[in-house]
Amino acid sequence: MYLKRLEITGFKSFAYKTEIEFTSSITAIVGPNGSGKSNVAEAFRFVLGEQSFKSMRGKRGEDMIFGGSPSAKRANRASVKLVLDNNKKVFSNIDFDEVIIERVVYRDGENIYSINGSKVRLKDVAEVLSSVYIGTSGHHIISQGEADRILNAKPLERASMIEDSLGLKIYQQKRKESERKLVRSGENLKEVVALRRELKPRIEFLKEQVEKIERAREIQKDLTEKYHNYFKREYLYLNYQKQWKEEERDGPKNKLEKIEQEIIECKEEINKEERVKEKNSRIISLEENISEVQKRKNDLMRESGRLEGEINSLERIIKNEENRSSKDILIPAEEFRLFASEIEEESGKVQNSEDITLVKSIISSIHEKVNSFLYKFQEFGKESSVNEENREELLKLKSNLKKLEEEGGELEEKEKTLHKEYKTLKDEIGKDQSASREAERRMFELMSTQSELRSIVNKAEEDLRRILREEEEFKQEIQEASVLVGSYVLEYKNKEIFNEENTPISPEEVARIPRENQYKIKRDIDRLKIRLEEIGVGSQEEIMNEFNDITERDEFLAKEVADLEHSISSLKEVIDDLEKTIKSKFEEGLKMINEKFQEFFEHMFGGGKAYLKTVKIIPSSSDELSEEEREEESKDGLEVIVSLPRKNINGLIMLSGGERALVSIALIFAVSQVNPPPFLILDETDAALDESNSRKYGDMIRMLSLHSQLVLITHNRETMSNARVLYGITMGSDAVSRMLSVKLEEGEEMVEK
Repeated sequence: MYLKRLEITGFKSFAYKTEIEFTSSITAIVGPNGSGKSNVAEAFRFVLGEQSFKSMRGKRGEDMIFGGSPSAKRANRASVKLVLDNNKKVFSNIDFDEVIIERVVYRDGENIYSINGSKVRLKDVAEVLSSVYIGTSGHHIISQGEADRILNAKPLERASMIEDSLGLKIYQQKRKESERKLVRSGENLKEVVALRRELKPRIEFLKEQVEKIERAREIQKDLTEKYHNYFKREYLYLNYQKQWKEEERDGPKNKLEKIEQEIIECKEEINKEERVKEKNSRIISLEENISEVQKRKNDLMRESGRLEGEINSLERIIKNEENRSSKDILIPAEEFRLFASEIEEESGKVQNSEDITLVKSIISSIHEKVNSFLYKFQEFGKESSVNEENREELLKLKSNLKKLEEEGGELEEKEKTLHKEYKTLKDEIGKDQSASREAERRMFELMSTQSELRSIVNKAEEDLRRILREEEEFKQEIQEASVLVGSYVLEYKNKEIFNEENTPISPEEVARIPRENQYKIKRDIDRLKIRLEEIGVGSQEEIMNEFNDITERDEFLAKEVADLEHSISSLKEVIDDLEKTIKSKFEEGLKMINEKFQEFFEHMFGGGKAYLKTVKIIPSSSDELSEEEREEESKDGLEVIVSLPRKNINGLIMLSGGERALVSIALIFAVSQVNPPPFLILDETDAALDESNSRKYGDMIRMLSLHSQLVLITHNRETMSNARVLYGITMGSDAVSRMLSVKLEEGEEMVEK
């Protein structure tokens, strides 16, 4: 048993989940007209991938979903699940004991296919079914009114049905896939060849450039060796010359610095003569200043004497005036002792002093204190205005005298300072005059030596500047060389240069080599540079990279061409093999179908002949046909040839309705016997048969059940009698199909009891 169970939910009139178990080789589904029993056959079509809604009596996917009734709400989806037994692994590519194929359609038209719960494509479902000879032509599902479809079909369509039943579709699909791959490979080959054709001019150009680069690299290699030799010699020569000239310069330069320092010191000594003149000028100036100070002191002494005289005169006048008006005054002893103490303190300041100005100042202070004391304890009577004016004048004179005395003290200090400076300058002038004469003599000797050393140093520095210029040129040559032949040239310092005895040349030896030898190497380098420039290649690295890239690209494309050509050759072989296989299997299958067709035909009609004949189809001349349609028309078709016993029948058109039904049934049954499908669904294919032919039909059904499970949708009692399980389909007022089942074996047992 292959067919185990069919589950229908929401599909057409089956609003609720309905399961149909297939436990017998022949299962019959019966019921009154309009109960929905034909929906079972359409459920099989639906789940097996039928794309024509017309063949399922609808216009779109939504028509497959239960639309509802006054007492039952409509469904949002229709689902049909087909369960197939795989214990014997007839589905070799599925490692499960059951193969569950399910199709779900939603009201928006979305279709979902799944196998064992995994979402798949319709193509995947078709591949699984093709392995058990269930194809898309539906030859395993024959509905009412379609029993003679194989007779009404065009020869090409009929041939396609036969190919489907023979399991050739899988080979045809492989052939079409191989042909599509062949077309794609051909197109890819053209593209790759075109790409190689485009690359060829660039490759040839780059190849010429690479050849130039290779020649240039040979020159660069030779040039690098000469550069190494030239640069190492130049490097040793310049370093040696530079060191030698620095040593030649540094000794005299150090002596010159010392001599120049001594000359500076001598000049400083000689310049002291100038300072002597300055000092003499300063002495004269000091003498003039001292004379002015002494003159000013004399003027102050005269002025002080005059003021003292006036003061004494006024004091006498004031005293006389006071004597005339004064009375005896009593002086407290304490006040007198304080006054005596102040006088004694002032007089003590002049005992050891020889400073005339200080003495005068103290005497003046004592005089003021005496007058102040006397004035304090005198009782003045009524004084005249003349005496008051005299006192004011006295105070003014004393103030002036004090200022003169202070100025005299300052002049005294200034005179002392001037005398001291005068003496110091006199001593310095004597010393400077003797040192200046010795420095002048020494300076003339040093200047002679300085001139000689400076000439030596200048010559050495001029040579060093020349060497530095050569060093700068040397660095520029190195930079130019690194650009021209690469950074490897910078490693010249690590290179060894050998003499005729094959020993490394020392810097001293290089310095002794005539410069003409070096100039000769330089000329050789210049000639190689000219040759390199004449080759005129651009950026070698970029050209080589591009050449390598484009060569690799061309090699890759060449490999692609070879692979594509090999693939095309292999695909052509595969297509030839598939065509041979299809032709061979078709011929073998057609032969077996004709044998079975003849057998069933004789059983139905009691004799006669029936077979399928290959006919050539003349292609249409219409230009509107596609290449695929033209190819389809170029195939062979199949004509049905029948000859009834005792009747002169020429063609199917002369058969009656019943005869056509018998012929179509015989042909369908014959086709199913070549590669028996796991199940056949016959939807009222026996409707046009009378009782006698129904018995013959029943006999063939039993024969078919030996190889395939049969699901019969029928009203025919004879047909029902051959079934072991009956399912009854009913429909109530809610427009929902419901199922009842009866096992005939159990029913017979119940009747016997």
